[in-house]
Amino acid sequence: MTVPVVVERDEGGVWCAHAQLLPGVGAHGEGATEEEALDDLREALIGLIEEFGVPRELSITVAA
Repeated sequence: MTVPVVVERDEGGVWCAHAQLLPGVGAHGEGATEEEALDDLREALIGLIEEFGVPRELSITVAA
C-alpha cells in the first residue's frame, strides 16, 4: 500500500501535509515549516494506525 502525501502552503503561510491511509480515512498535519507539517502528519498517521490497526502492507512515500 502506498500512501501519497501532498504538501502545500495555505493562504496564511501555514504548511499543510495530507495523506489518505484508506478510502475515507485520511490524516492531516500542519506546521510553520514543511518539515513540521510532515512530522505532524506522521504523528497523525501513527494515531490512525493505532486506532484502525496496521495494514498488511504499508509504505509511505514523501516527495520532497
